[in-house]
Amino acid sequence: MERIDGRKCNELRPIKITTNFVDFAEGSVLIECGKTKVLCCASVEEGAPRHVPEGTGWVTAEYSMLPRANRERSRRDVSKLKLSPRSAEIQRLIGRSLRAAVDLTALGDRTVTVDCDVIQGDGGTRTASVTGGFVALAIACRKLAEAGLVAENPVKHYVAAVSAGIVQDQALLDLCYAEDSGAMVDLNCVMNDEGGLIELQGTGEGRAFTLEEQRNLVDLCAGGIRQLIALQKEILGD
Repeated sequence: MERIDGRKCNELRPIKITTNFVDFAEGSVLIECGKTKVLCCASVEEGAPRHVPEGTGWVTAEYSMLPRANRERSRRDVSKLKLSPRSAEIQRLIGRSLRAAVDLTALGDRTVTVDCDVIQGDGGTRTASVTGGFVALAIACRKLAEAGLVAENPVKHYVAAVSAGIVQDQALLDLCYAEDSGAMVDLNCVMNDEGGLIELQGTGEGRAFTLEEQRNLVDLCAGGIRQLIALQKEILGD
């Protein structure tokens, strides 16, 4: 099938990551995946949550969409006095993914919060948040090491994420909104730089999917994630 934007079935949307996008956060990036744009800011605070063992740090995330990130205005979560279930689910995914990148013992007794705010959404906002959020986190951790606040850089793995899906019986990588909204199967994949799976979320929207189809989608994602991690390494100078 011919894709809406003319991409090949295994081709990522154009990716751009701009570092130090804001002045005050310890790490910040603007990530653009096609028309999707997410601002990711990493903030470092002394002290960790009570449930964390003494001397160990924590990495967490918050996610939100600005009211006009979509085609129609949405209400802010604060106006509803609670976080939407979708936002809560996504920020937990981002937090789990980013914790997999860090040696929490090396981080020490401190918390890094990565705020992911969607400026414009056109599919793949959660995967863009993971990919951009990692770069913001890595910048913040590097600053901790350079300042001598940690004995070594706590980042142990690169982490990135991408979506794939089945649209009109064709497996496609990195779905835009128009593709995602009509997908029979939708899958989000998070992996590290060793090819290890961190999280896999798959849903049969129009039909159930087979294990073989799942493997094909994961293989598509793995190829895309290798490209994303190569870009992360180039941006971070590794």
